[in-house]
Amino acid sequence: MQARRLVGTIILIAGITLLIFSIGLSIAFGVADISLNTVWNSIFHYDATNTSHQIIHRLRMPRSVAAVLIGAMLAASGSIMQGMTRNPLASPQIMGVTSGATFMIAIALVFLPGISNVNLLLFSFIGAGLGLGLVFGIGLLAKTGLTPVKLALAGTAVTALLGSFSNAMAIHFDVARDLSFWYAGGVANVQWDTVKLLFPAAAIGLVLALFISGSVTTLSLGEDVATGLGLKTGLVKAAGVLVVLILTGAAVSVGGTIGFVGLVIPHITRFLVGPDYRWIIPCSAVLGGILLNFADIASRMINPPFETPVGALTALIGVPFFIYLARREGKNI
Repeated sequence: MQARRLVGTIILIAGITLLIFSIGLSIAFGVADISLNTVWNSIFHYDATNTSHQIIHRLRMPRSVAAVLIGAMLAASGSIMQGMTRNPLASPQIMGVTSGATFMIAIALVFLPGISNVNLLLFSFIGAGLGLGLVFGIGLLAKTGLTPVKLALAGTAVTALLGSFSNAMAIHFDVARDLSFWYAGGVANVQWDTVKLLFPAAAIGLVLALFISGSVTTLSLGEDVATGLGLKTGLVKAAGVLVVLILTGAAVSVGGTIGFVGLVIPHITRFLVGPDYRWIIPCSAVLGGILLNFADIASRMINPPFETPVGALTALIGVPFFIYLARREGKNI
């Protein structure tokens, strides 16, 4: 136990250090490369007449901060989902949360053109709840219970269904170009106004996640065991679902469909720090922020001056990992 705590502490300290360094790299690298010294000067000695300083403050900094926040939110959300459901395949994308949020964003773009970012965030929350509700509703119809693979299959079906509806509306009402941003996934056009909306959701969601982390650890032992230990499982699940909706809904409304961060990172973190979610959740948040920020940096370097969708890069890591987990859990179908 002490060794696990030591590893968790090291991950947090080293991870936060690497996170700060990755933000510096993210600000420095792009179509116009900027030296780290210039980045430092722009932060502490901002010159409004300096073009590089303007690029850093108006474009690069909000983009990097958004990537870190979204990565942390998705990873923490995936950790809570896996802990509550005891399902190693659970993640925002696989469980229909992301597709539900994107579906409601499509509806907002079609029927409420010019919708504000705040209202778009609310639609994303509603859609996240819709997607999650549909997946669990379908999963409950299974006669032999909610096995991990059955929930994953239900999530895949809901994702395909809502994705089809979203595409049909986008084509019919000619908003496909607007919606394509959410399908590609990324933080290329994020501005400070958007980050100001994202930050409160991230702060509230992550604080609540840490608050219920001990209860999630107990719940991960099994519902019968948790009930026997006096845990109010219904209340914990309701709080967990609320946290997932806040974190995922806000992340999708800003970054679009960025998949598999919430699947891969919690597994890596659990392997390193053990089964205690008081360590898994904060460490996952830090590692998720690092992963997405470096993925965003890579998206600019693969085919400059064009950008590769960040969602495609995270999928390169996540899809093989998902196949491995599905094969391992296949015996429980």
